[in-house]
Amino acid sequence: MEWNAETLQYLSQCFLHTLSPQPEPRRRAESSLSEAAGRPNYGLTVLRLVAEPSVDEQIRQAAAVNFKNHLKTRWVPSNDPNAGPAFSPILDPEKDQIKTLIVSLMLSSTPRIQSQLSEALAVIGKHDFPKSWPTLLPELISNLQKAAKSYDYASINGILGTANSIFKKFRYQYKTNDLLLHLKYCLDNFAAPLLEIFLKTASLIDSTSAASGGVSPATLWPLFESQRLCCRIFFSLNFQELPEFFEDHMREWMGEFRKYLTTNYPSLESNGDGLALVDELRAAVCENISLYMEKNEEEFQSYLNEFASAVWSLLTNVSQSSSRDKLAVTAMKFLTTVSTSVHHTLLANEGVLQQICQSIVIPNVRLRDEDEELFEMNYIEFIRRDMEGSDLDTRRRIACELLKGIATNYKKQVIDIVSVQIQNLLSSFATNPSANWKDKDCAVYLVVSLATKKAGGTSVSTDLVDVQSFFFSVIVPELQSQDINGFPMLKAGSLKFFTTFRGLIQKTVALQVFPDLVRFLGAESNVVHSYAASCIEKLLLVKDEGGKAIYTSADITPLVPVLMNNLFNALKFPESEENQYIMKCILRVLAVADISSEIAGLCIVGLTSILNEVCKNPKNPIFNHYLFESVAILVRRACERDASLISAFEASLFPSLQTILANYVTEFLPYAFQLLAQLVELNKPPISPSYMQIFVLLLSHDSWRRSSNVPALVRLLQAFLQKAPDEVNQEGRLNQVLGIFNMLVSSASTDEQGFYVLNTVIEYLEYSVISPYMVKHGTQNLVDTINVVQANKFMVILEQFWIPNLKLITGAIELKLTAFASTRLICESPVLLDAASARVWGKMLDSIVTLLSRPEQDRVEEEPEMPDIAENVGYTATFDKLYNAGKKEDDPLTDVKDPKQFLVASLAKLSAASPGRYPQIITENLEPANQTALLQLFTTYKCKIV
Repeated sequence: MEWNAETLQYLSQCFLHTLSPQPEPRRRAESSLSEAAGRPNYGLTVLRLVAEPSVDEQIRQAAAVNFKNHLKTRWVPSNDPNAGPAFSPILDPEKDQIKTLIVSLMLSSTPRIQSQLSEALAVIGKHDFPKSWPTLLPELISNLQKAAKSYDYASINGILGTANSIFKKFRYQYKTNDLLLHLKYCLDNFAAPLLEIFLKTASLIDSTSAASGGVSPATLWPLFESQRLCCRIFFSLNFQELPEFFEDHMREWMGEFRKYLTTNYPSLESNGDGLALVDELRAAVCENISLYMEKNEEEFQSYLNEFASAVWSLLTNVSQSSSRDKLAVTAMKFLTTVSTSVHHTLLANEGVLQQICQSIVIPNVRLRDEDEELFEMNYIEFIRRDMEGSDLDTRRRIACELLKGIATNYKKQVIDIVSVQIQNLLSSFATNPSANWKDKDCAVYLVVSLATKKAGGTSVSTDLVDVQSFFFSVIVPELQSQDINGFPMLKAGSLKFFTTFRGLIQKTVALQVFPDLVRFLGAESNVVHSYAASCIEKLLLVKDEGGKAIYTSADITPLVPVLMNNLFNALKFPESEENQYIMKCILRVLAVADISSEIAGLCIVGLTSILNEVCKNPKNPIFNHYLFESVAILVRRACERDASLISAFEASLFPSLQTILANYVTEFLPYAFQLLAQLVELNKPPISPSYMQIFVLLLSHDSWRRSSNVPALVRLLQAFLQKAPDEVNQEGRLNQVLGIFNMLVSSASTDEQGFYVLNTVIEYLEYSVISPYMVKHGTQNLVDTINVVQANKFMVILEQFWIPNLKLITGAIELKLTAFASTRLICESPVLLDAASARVWGKMLDSIVTLLSRPEQDRVEEEPEMPDIAENVGYTATFDKLYNAGKKEDDPLTDVKDPKQFLVASLAKLSAASPGRYPQIITENLEPANQTALLQLFTTYKCKIV
């Protein structure tokens, strides 16, 4: 793209139209720019337009944004195939010209354009600095020194902002030799100029603030912004380790840091924006001293006392305004770090703990107007912060973390002080419950937040109160209140207490208030009915010390009709139509309660109604996963109890599943296939024509193109192979099934799924129908069949897939099947008995012994009884398995009773045919522990290897 008047006019018009409120011209302009972006020198041309003073400022700003985004996608295009469309990269000559122009142009631009170009420069720096852009830092330093001489703080802050952006990588990248070399280069060149401009600006602030007659906020503003940027750069350059230059000049830095924590600047702090800027500077200082406290404690200790005093004093004067939250949080984090360090005695002086609790903790734990607004206006965010622990940077959470930190060394003192505070708060509530309800909320919050969670478990404990007594006297009155809508935040806090300490509440007591939990599902507050559902769901998970569920179907079945009715009604409240906590509770109740025909009918109608609605616009992946999981467990448990329900479930579910398939609702296709597989398996042959229509579609290769569908399609195909083996052998369908197998094993990402298909073919189809494919019909047939796909494919699969994954097999049937198959392979397959395969033979035996001799929990990570759905579940290219629609495995080897005995008997027979050969292979290839285990097995079964 050439730079000329015509290009300038064309691009100016395009950028002007991108700002149009009319969608059509805006779309045309965006399309034209997208097409032009692929041409050489496009980025350079747009940058020149940004520099053109004759062009309207608004157009130049739009061009600057476009230029920044252009660099993000094309400076170093992503190689990730899932990242979207591939972009042609910017060529090196164009890159060189852009790097030559961008710094000077950024410094001469207006603030808004400067901000965009600074971000663009940071994009380039992320990839090219310093190796491919050695002139950048000298150019920035030279311009910084020039700007400092002329007191040009617009340019100074532009340079510091750019430096801040390119130095941020030192905060989050792993420490490597390359990173440390880059850091040293930056320190050698920038540390001294940074300190120089920091001290110069500090002097200006002092002299300006001291001037008689007052000072304009506009004068101080750029100076404080400069100091804030210097502090952020300080943080980046010191993050990895303490540089020698900063250690040598610690006194200058710390002197100014302390000044900003202890000095007020009325002319700037008198308005909201000015106060916010000063607070940002103070917060940056707190982060810097926290960093030194964590990483350079020894060098920092001489300054610690005065900083602890300064921060403590600052916190007692910070208002409860949300605009000051960041400062309050960073300051409390610093004191928390001090409280857990070897210098914790600074907080142990007489009266200090009491003052910290009264003046810092309690004020920051109390509910504010902002909390009430969030509770009412955005219940999902409130719950995310309050119940799910994403409130790490909120005042309430950090204030409690401060108390926990102090309690690390002064537990008794903290318990005594906080216990008194809790009683004072409850007494205040008792004098006037309507006016002082926030005091009770504060007391409950303190008990819950300061609870100690036991390592590796969900159980909690507290020394602040006697849980049973506190529950009876403080929590139960709220839960038994007849007005479920009164004081909703207090109700929510009480439900959270019950949920947190559920393992400590006696079963008889919990069951007495269980009906009240069911009542609260009808509360109008989204938070309250969500917390009630969450409490019920988690209560049903409580186990005794032996791992047995405390609450059984007998405990809740009498309440199930009203419970399920209230749960489904709760989903009708505004903004709770896709409430994941409600749906998760439905799932848990269906997993525990006895499901009568009447309840099953109520639930399937309710669930399919919700399913039909969410099919129109899937939005909440977690809610939808719990929805499909609820359908699956309802179908499984109800039909196990009463097989006559199958046809009723089919009548309810088929229209919904057909809608998903017909409308190609991609997010739900894997779920639909898994539910169909479940329904097929519940049927008795012959399979109905409606299912066979789906089977015909299943055999089409088009159905398998989307990788996220493959595991679910395999699951469905397995169900048809099991329930309709005769139909598979008709109309060439077996060839289609084997074609699917070949397609799956030809890809590394789906080869495992291919063997699931083949296993099912071998297991359920008559031998006369199929050519031998697997161990069940001969090891050599297995090897030859796989090698038809690709020469030597069998040995590749054996080494890369079979042997490494053999020890990860779980489940009694799966273990027996794989151990049996693997044993026959090493004892019968000519390719493995060949002397050239001795190493592979040995490694295969090593994995078999691991599989058979070690407990499952020692070989694989334990899975929960029903896994929770992680918060990052979403509509991605990955497959979401329905736990409750899993395939029920049959034992195809009923004649093999003990796989361990089969192994040693087979090895004994094999070694007898070749005496002296196998002991050496075993010694060379089996782990010592497995050699011992194998010897023990031979002793147990009275066999020997020779």
